[in-house]
Amino acid sequence: MPDQKDNLIIFDTTLRDGEQSPGVTLNTEEKIQIARQLSRLGVNVLEAGFPVASPGDFNAVQRIAREVGPLMEGRTGEGRVNQEMVVCGLARCVPHDIQTAYDAVKDAPRHRIHVFLATSDIHLEFKLKISREQCLQRITEMVGFAKSLCSDIEFSPEDAGRSDPSFLCEALAVAIKAGATTLNIPDTVGYNTPQEYGALIKHLRENTEGAESVTFSTHCHNDLGLATANTLAGIINGARQVEVTINGIGERAGNTSLEEVVMNIHTHPHSYPVQHTINTRLFFSTSRMVEDLSGMAVQANKAIVGRNAFLHESGIHQDGVLKNKQTYEIIRPEDVGVITGNLALGKHSGRHAFKTKLEDLGYGGPALTDAQFQAAFAKFKDLADSKKSGVTDGDMHALVADVRSSTLAAGSSAPPTEDVEQRSTTSTDMPDDAHEPQPEPGVVRYTLKHLQVFTGLGITPTATVTLHDAVKGADVTDVALANNGPIEATFSAIQRIIGVDIQLLNFNVAATSEGQDTLGKVAVRIARASQEPAECSLAPSGSVPKFTGLATNVDIITASANAYISAVNRMTSHDEADNRASHKDRKVDI
Repeated sequence: MPDQKDNLIIFDTTLRDGEQSPGVTLNTEEKIQIARQLSRLGVNVLEAGFPVASPGDFNAVQRIAREVGPLMEGRTGEGRVNQEMVVCGLARCVPHDIQTAYDAVKDAPRHRIHVFLATSDIHLEFKLKISREQCLQRITEMVGFAKSLCSDIEFSPEDAGRSDPSFLCEALAVAIKAGATTLNIPDTVGYNTPQEYGALIKHLRENTEGAESVTFSTHCHNDLGLATANTLAGIINGARQVEVTINGIGERAGNTSLEEVVMNIHTHPHSYPVQHTINTRLFFSTSRMVEDLSGMAVQANKAIVGRNAFLHESGIHQDGVLKNKQTYEIIRPEDVGVITGNLALGKHSGRHAFKTKLEDLGYGGPALTDAQFQAAFAKFKDLADSKKSGVTDGDMHALVADVRSSTLAAGSSAPPTEDVEQRSTTSTDMPDDAHEPQPEPGVVRYTLKHLQVFTGLGITPTATVTLHDAVKGADVTDVALANNGPIEATFSAIQRIIGVDIQLLNFNVAATSEGQDTLGKVAVRIARASQEPAECSLAPSGSVPKFTGLATNVDIITASANAYISAVNRMTSHDEADNRASHKDRKVDI
C-alpha cells in the first residue's frame, strides 16, 4: 500500500503577479471573470491583488472576495478541493497596507493576508536601508499585527534565493513565532538552479525553528527558463504550496506556469509526493481567457496549452499517432481541454447543440453570463449562415473571446463600496477627461454603427465611420484618409470621432480555421499617446496602461474596427472610473 500523498496547494497569482506583465491592464469586471474561472478550475488560493495600490484595486479585490469567494461550482466531488477558494490580499510590512488588505478580503468565507519583507543583504542595505535586527523586529510586529486580524497568514522573505541561509532561517522562525502559517520562499529574480532551490527548501525545513507547524511554498521566476523545474524541485524537497500563474505570465520572463506544474504531477504520479485537485480539462479554455483579456499571446510551442502542443507534422510521427496516440503523445489532448475531433456545427444547429459544444470546450456553467451566451449564439448563427464548411472549434473559441472582449469593455457594473470611497484620497492623479459624463454602468461607450471603406491599387484609402456614443446619446460620423491602407484610415476616423490621440502598439490578425470563408480574429493593443512623457513608454515596469481589444468577423476590416473600438472602450472605462492604479504604483517584487 503506497503512502498517502499530501494535497498540493495551488496558489494562483495571475491577478497580482501575473498582471505585472508589461502592458497588462485588467478592469474590475475582467478580474472577476478570470477569478470565477480559476475557482471552477479548482485553485486553492487566489491572490486577488494589492489592495492598497488604489481605490480601484481595493474594489476589485473586495468584489472578488464577496462575489467569487463563496462559489462552489466545479469544486465539489471526488478528486476536487471540496471547499471554498481562499481569497488573498498582498501587503507590505506596513500597518496601513495590512489593514487595507484585510478589509478587502475579510468578506470571503476563507481569506488570507500575504505580507512580505526583503531579507537579502543587498535589499536591506540599498532598498530598505535597515539592519538585520531591524528587519527581524519589523517581521515580528507586522506579522503579529496581521495575525490579530486574520488566522491565515503568509509571509514571504523577498529575494530569499540570494539571502544568507542562516539569517533566512532566523527571519522565518521569527515569522512563525509571530503567527505565520505559510512561509513562501521566492526566487525573486529567477537566479537559482533546481539543485540550489531544492536544497534551500530542504535546508529551511530542517533548520528553521517551528518549521514542522507551517506550510512551505515556492515562488519562482522564469528569467533563466527554470521556473517550473525549480518549483518541482521545491515540491520534492518538502514544499506543499506552489505560487503560479496561468500561461506563466508575469513580470520580465514570467512566473511558474500553473498548467506545467500540474501536468507534470498528473503525468508522473509516482515521481512526486503530492496530488492535486485541479480540473485539468479546463486548462485550454482558461488559458485562452487569460490570453484574450490580458493581451499576452501564448507562444505556439508553449507546453500544454500552445497551439502546436498536440500537432504532429513529421510523417513518422503522424504515422505513429494514427496507429496509437501513445507513440508520440504523453498527454491526452482532451485531458487539458483540447478537443481533437473538431466536428463542425452548421446553420441548422440550435441553442442546445451550441451550448453542448461550448461545454465540451470548457465554457459551460458560469464561464459565460446569459447575456454573453445569447450574444455568442447570435454571432454563431451569423457565421454559420456565411460559412459553407461549418463552424469549427477554432471559430467557437474566437466567438467567445469576441463576446467577452466587447461586453467586458464596459468596465465595472457595480458602484464603488463605501470602503473604496473612503480611500479615494489615496488615488493617483486622474486624467483630465476622467470626469466627463459617463455611460450607464455596464454599458460600452462606443458602438460601431456604419463602416464604409474605399481603397484599391493607386487609390488613397478612405474610411467613413459612424459610432454611437452612449454618453451623448447620438451617432457621430467622421472621415479619414491614410497613406498605409484601409485599416489605418479606419483607425484614424475612429480617433477623430473620440478626440483622443492613441498610439497603436500591436496589431494582429489570424484565421480561426481553414478556407476562404474563415473567420478573421483581430487583436489590437493601444495606449494614450499623451498620457505620460514619451520616455516613460520604455519603463521596464510598463507603467503606461495599455489596453487590448479583440473582435472577429469574416471581413477583417470590420473585425479590425470592432477590436479597436473594444480597446478604446476599455481605455475609456479605465480612465473614467479610475479603476486601477498604474503599473508603477501597483508593481511589487516578490
